[in-house]
Amino acid sequence: QVQLVESGGGLVQAGGSLRLTCAASESFFMIATMGWYRQAPGRQRELVASITRGGTTNYVDSVKGRFTISRDNNKNTVFLQMNSLKPEDTAIYYCNGVGVYGAWGQGTQVTVSS
Repeated sequence: QVQLVESGGGLVQAGGSLRLTCAASESFFMIATMGWYRQAPGRQRELVASITRGGTTNYVDSVKGRFTISRDNNKNTVFLQMNSLKPEDTAIYYCNGVGVYGAWGQGTQVTVSS
């Protein structure tokens, strides 16, 4: 069974930084393009960043230049470095595959105060 465990969220002031970490089951991580998603209250879950096994990245326009996704294929871990955080980044952040999905984890709450 695929397991996805997110961590690293917290409360930060606008302009601050956080680094999110996601640990995935090895079998899933090996085949998957991985992504970070977020869901704000009253809104649909959206994909904000993705990374292929080879390291090709993509970002939604709202986070370009501020967020950086990376992965460690040896440790089955994917990261999201978030800089210059804005209040509108407040959401629960999840990791999962892109196109191939495991069960969603509990996510990690990111709250950005103005």
